[in-house]
Amino acid sequence: MTSIRVPDRLGRLMTVLGALALAAALGIIWTARILLDRSVYVSALGAVEEPSARWFKYALIMIVFGGLVTAWRARGVRLRRWDAAILRPSALLGISSFGFFVASQEPCTSGCPIPVGETIRWQDLVHTSSAVLAFGAAAAAMLAVACSEVDRSLRLVSLAAASAVAVVAATGGVFSLLEFRTDLGSLMEFAAASIGVLWLMWFGIRTPSPGIVNPVPREAATA
Repeated sequence: MTSIRVPDRLGRLMTVLGALALAAALGIIWTARILLDRSVYVSALGAVEEPSARWFKYALIMIVFGGLVTAWRARGVRLRRWDAAILRPSALLGISSFGFFVASQEPCTSGCPIPVGETIRWQDLVHTSSAVLAFGAAAAAMLAVACSEVDRSLRLVSLAAASAVAVVAATGGVFSLLEFRTDLGSLMEFAAASIGVLWLMWFGIRTPSPGIVNPVPREAATA
C-alpha cells in the first residue's frame, strides 16, 4: 500500500478568499488613513466617533478571517524542535486572530489614549492589550515560520518580515509614548501593519495544504 494526496479544492478556495479579504482590509485601512487630514495611529481609525470606525471594524474582521484561513493552511508546518508544538505558526496565528477580533469588538475611545495613569479607561485597556497581543503573536508566527521545516525562501522572507515589523513597530511605539514626531511614528505603525498583512497573504498562498491522504494499492499508484 502507498498513499496519494487528494487535491484540497476547498482549501484552495478558502486561501483565495482569505487573500482577497486581507487585500480588502489593507485597502480599507489605507483609504481611511489617506482621507484623514491629520496623523493618527492605526487603532485611532476605529475610535469612537471617527467616520472610519465602522469600516475599520470590517477591516479587522477581514484580517481575522484571513488569519484563521492561513492558520488552518499552516497546521502542518512544524518547528524543528519536537517540544515546541505550542509555538507552531498555526497556533500563533490563531492567537493573533483572536486578539484582532477582540480589538474589533472593543474600539478605543476618542483619540485612542494610551491606557496608563489616573485617566485609564477599561475600553482603551481592552483594545490596546488585544491589539498588542495580536501584533506580538503575528510577529512570533513569522519567527516560528523562519525556524520551521518549510523551504528556504519561506524562512528567509518570514525572518525579514519579523525583523522589519519588530523594528518599525517598536520605533513607532516609542515615538508615541514620548509624544515625539507622532506623524512619523504613526506612519511607521501603518507600515508595520502593512508588512504584517502582506506577509500573511504571501504565507497563506505559499503554504502547501496538508491535504487529505488516502491509502491506495501500490499497483494503482505506479500504474
